[in-house]
Amino acid sequence: MITLYDMSLSGNCHKVRMLLNFLSLPYQLRPVDLAGGEQRSAEYLHLNPFSQVPVLDDDGRIIRDSQAILVYLAKRYGGVAWWPDDAYQLAQIAAWLSTAANEIFHGPALLRVHHKFGRAIDVDKARQTADKVLRIIESQLESRDWLLGERISIADLAIYPYLALAPEGGIEIDSYPNIVGWFQRLRAMPSYVGMSGMWQA
Repeated sequence: MITLYDMSLSGNCHKVRMLLNFLSLPYQLRPVDLAGGEQRSAEYLHLNPFSQVPVLDDDGRIIRDSQAILVYLAKRYGGVAWWPDDAYQLAQIAAWLSTAANEIFHGPALLRVHHKFGRAIDVDKARQTADKVLRIIESQLESRDWLLGERISIADLAIYPYLALAPEGGIEIDSYPNIVGWFQRLRAMPSYVGMSGMWQA
C-alpha cells in the first residue's frame, strides 16, 4: 500500500495527490501536524531529514520531495504516457521540475506563504520572480495545450498547484488567459482532485 505523508494546504502535496489519482493508484493519506511540530520528531526525521512534506512510502520505499515523488510514480506506474522514452522530452520535464522548485517556489509560492500565513519575505523580489515566470508560462502555452505540447505530463502537475493558488498570494491570475485555459483543461481531466483556495472561474 502507498502512504502519502500529507498536509492538506500544501501545493507540493497536492501535485502528488493529483498524480496518484490520475494513475488510479490506491493510497492512504497520513496527515502530518506541521503546526504541532511533528515534522521535527525523530520518527518523521527518519523519513525525511529535511522535515518537509510530502513523503511517499511505497511498501517501504521512502521518497521525499514532491518533484522526486512525481518522477518515481510516473516511471514506476505511469508507463510512457507519463514517463516518455524520448531523451529530449525527459530533458524538458526535468527543466520544468527545476522551475517548480526554483522560480515557482521563490515567486508565487512565497507570496502565498506571506499573504496567507504571514511569513516575512522579500515581497518585491518574490513579485518580480512571479511576474517573470508567469509571463514565460503564459507564452509557453500560447500555441500548445500543455507545457510539453499535446499531452499532459508531470511537468504540468509540478507547476500547476502554486499557480492555481496564486490568488492567495495577491496575484491576478485572470490576467493570463493562456494559463487560465490550461487550468480548465487540467481540471477537466478524469480523476482530477482540487484543493481549497485555488483559482475559480
